Amino acid sequence: MTGSGQTARRGKRWIEEWDPEDEVFWAERGEKTANRNLLYSVFSEHIGFSIWTLFSVLVLFMGDEYGIDAAGKFFLVSVATLVGACVRVPYTFAVARFGGRNWTVFSALMLLLPTSAAFIVMEPGTSYGTFLLVAALAGVGGGNFASSMTNINAFFPLHRKGWALGLNAGGGNVGVAVIQLVTLLVIAVAGDGRPRVLLAIYIPLIVVAATLSWLRMDNLAPVRNDTGAAKESVRDAHTWIMSFLYIGTFGSFIGYSFAFGLVLQTQFDRTPLQAAAVTFIGPLLGSVIRPLGGWLADRHGGARITLWNFAAMGGATAVVVFASVRESLPVYLFGFIALFLFSGLGNGSTYKMIPGIYQAKASALGLRGEEAGAYARRLSGAAIGLIGAVGTLGGLGINLAFRQSFLSNGSGTAACVAFLVFYAVCFVVTWVVYLRGPRTPAPGADDGADGPGPRQHAYAGV
Repeated sequence: MTGSGQTARRGKRWIEEWDPEDEVFWAERGEKTANRNLLYSVFSEHIGFSIWTLFSVLVLFMGDEYGIDAAGKFFLVSVATLVGACVRVPYTFAVARFGGRNWTVFSALMLLLPTSAAFIVMEPGTSYGTFLLVAALAGVGGGNFASSMTNINAFFPLHRKGWALGLNAGGGNVGVAVIQLVTLLVIAVAGDGRPRVLLAIYIPLIVVAATLSWLRMDNLAPVRNDTGAAKESVRDAHTWIMSFLYIGTFGSFIGYSFAFGLVLQTQFDRTPLQAAAVTFIGPLLGSVIRPLGGWLADRHGGARITLWNFAAMGGATAVVVFASVRESLPVYLFGFIALFLFSGLGNGSTYKMIPGIYQAKASALGLRGEEAGAYARRLSGAAIGLIGAVGTLGGLGINLAFRQSFLSNGSGTAACVAFLVFYAVCFVVTWVVYLRGPRTPAPGADDGADGPGPRQHAYAGV
């Protein structure tokens, strides 16, 4: 995979030759090395997710003495979501520029900025502008996902990507649930006026994550930034279609993770302890099930799993709307936790679709063997960062929708109705683009995605 004429980046932790599609190479040393890097990548990304969602739990400590209403709190978590989405693009390209291991160390140490800043300012009397700045700093944790997924994508062969990417992302996603569970313990033991206790727990964990990454991870020299591939992926319709679908899956997961506790406090008058006692359940289940979504996609096709997953998300949202209108907290919790579950499953299946789509495109172009594999890796690697960044904006949309819904109607019902409509659109798009079947265009027609020529076959197997 190393290109001719490239200067080898010598160093103890640089791997100069890497070909996971070679079965002999994979069996002899590739799998062991890939799994080791996956393990430490998961831990570092896990801490990144915890810090990215820091303000989703810090707002539970912000009582009336802070002078911030529900709309202001929703805006704080929205800022963190937005920054996390924006930094995912440069974080994706940083892996090839600096090395996956090197960037993992740096991105972990960057988490000390928002955590230390929050430790200093978390007290009544701090200005809202200061909290906005610290929330923006917390957004850097969202970038860790993009660099981690890009890095791990390069380590594994195509037939293992669904499981590996699902495990990497799921282990990272569970950081959302863990920080919420730790918050529950802090509030139960120290009270809801001691946010610095929570921050004091995470600062040393960040240092541990950076240290382990430095000692145990590797850089892959063959992984290079390809500006041509980046431009090609931007022009490819599938990149934007998958970004749209990822808004529906990961955007939902991260948006609900940020909003769940605030919704319970605002709409159902839960105390911080009561809210914290249940908020971790949804993100935990959604994170744990993500690898299963990748595994099911490996076996049955990501498009098929994604299609029916959107139907299930629509059903769960309908339950939430019903419970919101009837003001039934138990039914509301059941529907919301089901939403987390299905969003996590869909995260795994949609991410598996990305390399599969470009492998199918390679076959449609007449490429075979390693040439097809190289094409698929090149385009999927470029597309993953952009898709991850755009998908994250769904979390911003969810928090802004809840904010507006509470401002206008005093409840989140209207926002949930909008989410239901969106999932229906995602269902239709998945079926039309990836499952409807091959179609033959008129002679000389352009298929709109791959340029002139015969339309490629259906993507049911991606």
